[in-house]
Amino acid sequence: MSIDSLRRSARATVSGLPPGFWWLWLSTLVNRTGAFVLTFLSLYLTVELGHSAWFAGLVVALHGLGGVAGSPLGGALTDRWGRRPTMVTMHLLAAASAAALAVVTSAWGIAVVVLVMGVAMQAVRPSINATIADMVPAHDVRRAYALNYWALNLGFAIASIGGGAAAFLGYRTLFVVDAVATVLCAVIVFLRLPETRPEAAVDHRGEKIAEPKVSMLTVLRDAPFRTLVLLNLLVCLVFTAPWIGLPLTMAEQGLSPSSYGVVIAVNGIVIVGFQLLVNRLTDKRSPVVLLTLSSLLFAVGTGATALAGSSVAFAATVIVWTIGEMIHVPTNAAATARLAPEHARGRYQGVMGMSWAVAGFVAPIGAGAIVDGPGPDVLWAVTFGIGVLAAVGYTLRLRTALGEEEPESRQTASETGNTVDAGGPEVRKTAPEDERPVDGGGLPAVPAPRDGSVTGEGPGKEEARRPSSPVAT
Repeated sequence: MSIDSLRRSARATVSGLPPGFWWLWLSTLVNRTGAFVLTFLSLYLTVELGHSAWFAGLVVALHGLGGVAGSPLGGALTDRWGRRPTMVTMHLLAAASAAALAVVTSAWGIAVVVLVMGVAMQAVRPSINATIADMVPAHDVRRAYALNYWALNLGFAIASIGGGAAAFLGYRTLFVVDAVATVLCAVIVFLRLPETRPEAAVDHRGEKIAEPKVSMLTVLRDAPFRTLVLLNLLVCLVFTAPWIGLPLTMAEQGLSPSSYGVVIAVNGIVIVGFQLLVNRLTDKRSPVVLLTLSSLLFAVGTGATALAGSSVAFAATVIVWTIGEMIHVPTNAAATARLAPEHARGRYQGVMGMSWAVAGFVAPIGAGAIVDGPGPDVLWAVTFGIGVLAAVGYTLRLRTALGEEEPESRQTASETGNTVDAGGPEVRKTAPEDERPVDGGGLPAVPAPRDGSVTGEGPGKEEARRPSSPVAT
């Protein structure tokens, strides 16, 4: 492929998206560029404050536990309160938590602050994903999620390099920088990002039509979406396992910790360097095919770890499951947007985000127990089996729900939670869809797609989260 063709491909990948999306993309990049807390928290606790490794692991686990609660909380606030207020509030809460770590030194104080930070950082994910689904045309949703995920990883790579170089300034200084970057992210959202929450529908007499009430329980009663969440949880368990099992496996092979650092860095390098290309190659593909393929790549990549015996071989396995990651994270986010009714996008994204958080909490414990017990080979055999099971599940269980034919409208029944075709009186929006009001930030609010549908799909690290868990959407 020539340089010119690569340039044309890159232009096609980033073209045609609304201005509001790029402000959101910039806020993600700024936020992740200053994300130093999780990267250096364990070192700060053990080296700087003298706490045990056990306590450091507990604190990191509390961050993940906070995410389990924060994701559905953020989803509910996103739908009730609005996308932009939720983002601004949670960014400011995360910034305050990062700043507090620079002054709090007691064990209990640190634990509470990190728990609150986990809630805030995960609670912002549903609002970001719902905003993308609101403002981006349905056929571009997966591409938009992929670009936002690329910004997240690009920012994480910059933070890792910059944080390592700036560590001589002291960990507390890094935490303050993290807080400042997060505040700047909130400012960008407040000043430049339009509110995109869909307006209430009205009937032919101009009276508002009450939307069906949607609770978290209602969301979980949506059978196709529940299946998507459970399958994503399986994939997340496979994806999280290498961040715990890989360094232990390499150590058992006699390889040094520095070798692990080089091998795992391949993950970020591949994503930053090739996410746009992968997005171009997978654009317009069937979401079921992409989710199935990504699950198999996770299965093969992690399963082959049991056969590796050198740094080069381990790096090759990382490349395989990283490609699966680049396909899966945006595709899963777009599939969530596709299945969610407009008025419940935040809650749907919140429940999906909770699957990432649960995996980030459970997988490290399970992976460590297996390595200490039966051994690392058993761990990689288990991840291979789970990945194949997920692939089969996507193919057999979601082919209809995520098929090529789009339903005209999709609602979640308030009583049964089953997915039904919308019916009832003819409705119209309070404003024409191509004439949405201009937000205080000066940008026109782009019309939301009538359903969350998308052809193809797009974590994190989905938000997915980067480790502590390696991820996030």
